[in-house]
Amino acid sequence: MGVPEMGRESVLRLNELAIGDSGVIRGIEPVGGNGAHEMSADELERRLLEMGFVEGARFEILHEGLIGRDPIAVKLDDMRVALRRREAAAILVEHQHVPVLQS
Repeated sequence: MGVPEMGRESVLRLNELAIGDSGVIRGIEPVGGNGAHEMSADELERRLLEMGFVEGARFEILHEGLIGRDPIAVKLDDMRVALRRREAAAILVEHQHVPVLQS
């Protein structure tokens, strides 16, 4: 998937972001295959929607694990959710770039 630019915002996958990044959920689009220990794309999509990763929800990346930056903690509207980066890869987001203030 290409990364379309929309003004000062860009559509990415949630697993591509780092601590402090924020934006809005734009959809769920599972990627990858169904390995022996992976859930199906439909099951992953259902679980993410049940956790609150719905279109229009605001998010912020709060924390990353030390090994492989996995798992990640996400503030999602008024709750906090932890998920693996491979699960986060299914979540399409509009990353909102915050301009850096120069003194």
